[in-house]
Amino acid sequence: MKCKVCKEKAVVSLPSHNAAFCKEHFNNFFMRQVAQGIKNRNLLEPDDKVLVALSGGKDSLGLMYALSELGYDVTGLHIDLGIYESSIKARAVVEGFCKDKGYPLRVVELEKEGVPMPLIKKHIRRPICAICGKFKRHYFNKVAIEEGYTALATGHNLDDEVARLFANTLRWDQGYLSDQGPVLPAENGFAKKVKPLFRVTEYESAIFSFLADIPYHHLPCPFSSGASFTGHKKLWRDMELRSPGTKRAFYKGFLDRGQPAFAALEKEEKDYEINPCTECGYPTSAGVCSICRIKRQLQESIEQESQGEK
Repeated sequence: MKCKVCKEKAVVSLPSHNAAFCKEHFNNFFMRQVAQGIKNRNLLEPDDKVLVALSGGKDSLGLMYALSELGYDVTGLHIDLGIYESSIKARAVVEGFCKDKGYPLRVVELEKEGVPMPLIKKHIRRPICAICGKFKRHYFNKVAIEEGYTALATGHNLDDEVARLFANTLRWDQGYLSDQGPVLPAENGFAKKVKPLFRVTEYESAIFSFLADIPYHHLPCPFSSGASFTGHKKLWRDMELRSPGTKRAFYKGFLDRGQPAFAALEKEEKDYEINPCTECGYPTSAGVCSICRIKRQLQESIEQESQGEK
């Protein structure tokens, strides 16, 4: 197997692109995919101040490195979920990575915020993954808005986006289908959100991080067992093996034709307004946002437990 560019021995084969690359030219390929995605979908401007959400995984750390190499002003943001050894290890990886590369880093500790995920899992009878996602998005947006960042970047890759699109399509969730894509503009108290890795697969992202010697946290969250999202990704992975390029074609077709149609329909039928939460000021379509409601439920459950022990 030879590199498509230089004809030297290849280190990675990409059937979906009908190509193979050596280390140097795979790196060039990956960076070009990210740069072209940013340009073609107008994700970022050269002078943007970018806050990069860092989980400690290959995608977020690889994204941080790629954006820095492309010349963007980047700062990392890590949400310490307080999930035992998992969070300790993930945070250590993020801090070590940023220190080694010289990247600025912000850390938000949910333990100090009074809402560590183990405590919520114990007291709130709702799917923990959904709640965790809400809190991460809340603090991503809070830091971005309050500290003057012009864009919030996340490491969602093509596999992530296809799995999410598939789930939303199974439910025909018009609201989510209308705004799914690699960019959401800043509006109504929400920061601009971008996903610069939307053109690269999870496999390509992993190879990029490996070849760039980026040490990442690879252990699964102990709370994520049985998540439907993981099953959807596996299904699409099997389809891609049988027909390379399926994921890319599916997602590009949606962005070019499906998303604009759903966005127009949602705008036409929208019957709600976004206003600041009456308790925390976070944007919401309800009087009190879901974060404040969960915090209230948590406190009530803790108080009831305490009273029951007396």
